[in-house]
Amino acid sequence: MRGPTKTFRLVATLPLVAALALGGCSDQLGNPPAPPPTRIEFVPKVRGIPYFEAMDNGGLEAAKQLGVVWHSTGPETVDPAAQVSILRDLIAKKVDVIVVAPNDPAALAGVIAEARAKGIHVLTSDTDAPGTQREVFVNQASAQGIGTALVDALMAKTGGTGQWAIVSCGPAAANLNSWIAVQKEYAAARYPKAELVDTVYAGEDQDKATVLAKQLMTGHPGLTGLIGECTTSAPGVAKAVDDEQKIGRVFTVGVGTPQAIKPFLLKGSCSQSVLWNVESLGYLTAWTAKQVADGKPLQAVNKVSLELPAVKYDAATKTVLLGDPLLITADNVDQFKY
Repeated sequence: MRGPTKTFRLVATLPLVAALALGGCSDQLGNPPAPPPTRIEFVPKVRGIPYFEAMDNGGLEAAKQLGVVWHSTGPETVDPAAQVSILRDLIAKKVDVIVVAPNDPAALAGVIAEARAKGIHVLTSDTDAPGTQREVFVNQASAQGIGTALVDALMAKTGGTGQWAIVSCGPAAANLNSWIAVQKEYAAARYPKAELVDTVYAGEDQDKATVLAKQLMTGHPGLTGLIGECTTSAPGVAKAVDDEQKIGRVFTVGVGTPQAIKPFLLKGSCSQSVLWNVESLGYLTAWTAKQVADGKPLQAVNKVSLELPAVKYDAATKTVLLGDPLLITADNVDQFKY
């Protein structure tokens, strides 16, 4: 007997195709399929440094628990144009939420507006972009808390006297500049016998921070203190003191991730790191992004998780605050694995 014709085979398969198509639209009970998970893209200042890798790990952990997709795409350098390019690519991909830690807030204002015009939610985390159309800023700690803690930690070692300097990272980074402003005002009022002699910028380059710190020590023979303002300059200035064999004569503190700063804490070339739980910051960032994407209003106090039971939100500035700074010393550094 002859097999079915091509026409018959085609007709016979149509009900199957229709059934498959309907299966993609609803289940056997006629319920619509679940919507795809929210896609959150995190754009750090730069890729490949422990700080933002720890943030990414926190975001990934939150994503598993919250049922969202979290992905990180960072630039190779701190060039603001590189972040603009990444954001434009994410707009074209129609992601749901973009979270960015801006290297230069002003440079991102236009592309943030483009994303919002396309219906994409935009948040900032770690550092803000004030004056842009970002919807929420996820802040690690207050500028006042970080700035005063850094100064107090340094002056505790120098006796509140002598010359000190700051080695920062990006000159346009809003978070770093806000901390520096607090440090200058607070130190002048609280420690009038201490003189801030210079503030220099190393980008996110630890080796450059080391070079700049050595130049500061050479140019200011009376220098007794250095603050490394970010997670690459903190170990950079500590290494400079170690290299120049000035441990105990020039003291350093900074915003260093625990494992990167640990060798210098143990040697004594860094006295203390002022930070926060970076993985918790990543977790809080992902949680906040989902709240915004779901259209859920943030409360004055939010229960995010067991570890973050009372996260505050300031509606006036649209800022979520992780909490108080964390003081890391040689005694507690091993509590943190990043």
